[in-house]
Formats: sequence, C-alpha cells, structure tokens
Amino acid sequence: MSGIIAMVLAGGRVGELGVLTFYRPKSTLPFGGLYRIIDFPLSNLMNSGIERVGILSQYRSSSLIEHIGLGSPWDMIGRHRGITLLPPFQGMHAADWYKGTADALYQNLDFIEASKPKAVIIISGDHIYEMDYNELIRFHKDTGADVTAAFVEIEKGDMSRFGQAVISDDDPRGGKVLSYQEKPIIPISKWVSMTVYVFKPEILKKLLIENIIASSHELGRDILPVLTNYYNFYGYKFKGHWAYSRTLDEYWTANMDTLGENPALNIDKMKLRTNLDHEAIRDRDSALIGKNAGINNARVYNGVKVEGKVENSILFPGVMVEEGAEVKDSILFFDTHIGPGVKIAKTITDIGVSIGKSSIIGSETGELTTVGINTRIPKNISIGSGCSVHPNLMSEDFKINEYGNSLVISRDGHSYI
Repeated sequence: MSGIIAMVLAGGRVGELGVLTFYRPKSTLPFGGLYRIIDFPLSNLMNSGIERVGILSQYRSSSLIEHIGLGSPWDMIGRHRGITLLPPFQGMHAADWYKGTADALYQNLDFIEASKPKAVIIISGDHIYEMDYNELIRFHKDTGADVTAAFVEIEKGDMSRFGQAVISDDDPRGGKVLSYQEKPIIPISKWVSMTVYVFKPEILKKLLIENIIASSHELGRDILPVLTNYYNFYGYKFKGHWAYSRTLDEYWTANMDTLGENPALNIDKMKLRTNLDHEAIRDRDSALIGKNAGINNARVYNGVKVEGKVENSILFPGVMVEEGAEVKDSILFFDTHIGPGVKIAKTITDIGVSIGKSSIIGSETGELTTVGINTRIPKNISIGSGCSVHPNLMSEDFKINEYGNSLVISRDGHSYI
C-alpha cells in the first residue's frame, strides 16, 4: 500500500522467558522449527504490500540485525522500499535505552516524517498471527478514525495482562472504542489489544510530543486510555488465530499448536518468509532419518539427524538425536545434540546445546525445563521439571551432590539448580 509506513516494536526482552532471552530480544526467538517470531509481522507487512518499515531495536540487537539483514527475505529492497533498524538515538548522541514504546516512536519522528506517509501502522514484532493489514487500514479510512487499534477476543486466561476495550457494534469489522484500560485488574471486555495500531501521522506526532513532555513513555498505558475523550478512536475486531507468547508456557503451547493433522496454528498455509542465511539454513543437508528411528507428530527440518525416537516435538535444522535417545513434547533449537540413551521431555533447548549419554532432562507431567544457549550437559545427569539451566555452562560445571541429585555449579560458585 503506497503512502503507508510501518514501525515495528521489536527491541524488548521478556523476563518470563528466562534463559531463552538472555542473549536475544523476544522478536528473534526461534519458532516452529524454522522461523523467528518477527517473521510473522514482517511477512504480514510483505503480503499486505507495505514496503517501508522501521524496526525499533534495543536489547541485544545483534541477532535481530543478523536476521533482518538487508530485508531481502521479505522483498524489501529498492528505491522506495526497505527495512531500517532504528536503535535509541537522541539529538546528536546515541541514547542508552528507549524509555518505552512512545519514547521510541518520538525519537524516530524524523524517520516517519521523511516518508511523508498518509498513515502510520505500528505493530509489535513479537506476536504470532496472520493478518492482512489492508483490511485494517481500509476500516481505519472508512471510519475516518484518528487512531485505530486491532483487538482479538479472548475467552479464558489471565485477562489482566492485556489492554482491553469496550467496542461499539456499529460495523461487523469493529466500532468506536467506548473505553480502554491498560491491564485492568477487573476485566472490562473480552476484546484485548494486539499491539497493532494505525495513526493519522499528524495525530501521532501531536500525541507523542504532548506525552513526552508529560514524561509518559508507553502507548498502551499513557496514550490509548485518553483517546476516547478527545479523538476518533476505533477498534478493529480481528477474527483469526493470535498467539501471545509472553511466558514459557504460552511459547511452548503456541509451538505445539503447529503440530497434528489439523493444527490450531497452521504455519504451513501461511505465506511466511524467513532469512535462510541466518544459522546457515539454506546450506544444510537434507534431514537423515535412521533405520531404527521413530518419529511421531513432529516437525523436522533440513540438517536434522534422527537415530532415536521423537514424539510431539519440534526439531530445528542441525539437531542430532542419537540412537536410544527419546525426545517427547520438546522444542530443540538449532544444532542441539541429544546423546545416546538420553531421555528428554517437555524441555526447550537453546542453540548449540549438548546433552551427554544417558542423561534425563525434564518430565512429561511436570513444568517446562529450559537449557540456555551453548550449554554442555555431561553424561548421566538428571535435571528435573521446571528447572532453568544457565547458558554457556560446560561439563565441568555440573557436579553430583551427596544425595545423588544433579547440581549445576557455575564458574562463579553459585548454584543454579
């Protein structure tokens, strides 16, 4: 769509995801066996014809920079299209940190205005969904809205984690926002914010300047709640599948939703793009399945080698499962090595993890276990459910205590399990 600029909020770390976001923002967290979470909004933009994109980066942005590259995986290279990474910057000097989403946008008003857009779409870089933004923008234009936010209906769960809106029934597509509250303790509606907004450029600039002067820094907390009093604020009712993966359980569930004959989240039918040069995906060999291997209800990609048993799991390129090993209900990131006889269940391993012979990791019935990037777990170690193993631990950092239970000792002498 000509005249539209997109700003992608992609720089934050989510503490609830533990060791998985020690060295990356949530937006570049691997997902579904091949992709990164940011691939969903970027693919949505590409498929909607929005080709001028600014990505607001901040926390541990090296993986984001590597993944985005020049923007070619999403066809965003050209004279009038492209992706620009926007780190914190104030005046003549680099800033230490964006103070919030509103501050991040305020610091990049010059980037927005340089494109002379007819509308600005602001989206989160860490939600999982498929949306045609053309329909949202069309609704925004048809209603003459100053600001339009997308909402999705949620029937259960902890509603207090979301911004919520009471929306009129003027139109099947949505209606005027009658009230909005950011993360209310007592729910006011089943319609929760997707962190997808469309602004008239002049309204966005006015709001950002007013709120920055007032020391407010968050769109959801500081700007949206006051819009109903002074502006034409509309809510677009999204009817598709939306995965909010702020916690480990939500992230694991969203991945498991991609499995099965009729998956709740059918990523194979989405027009998803990813950077095949990141982690050298395009250069890996075909998957190799051994004669004694068994695979049931799993996603297995190129470069994977399976000699053991895999069930209800997702294996990213380069994963090796040796003979006698069993992998159940787990997500194994790139180049994870599962040694012979290992039993691993309901566990997420980060990139480059190695688990030694006959170790037992996690439990089918317990909480999720996570293992940080590049950790080497030696043979015959047991790590129970709900444990979090720090990144970059070596075999010598693991010791057995006097009771025969496994104990992780970091090189600074602190116990982590």
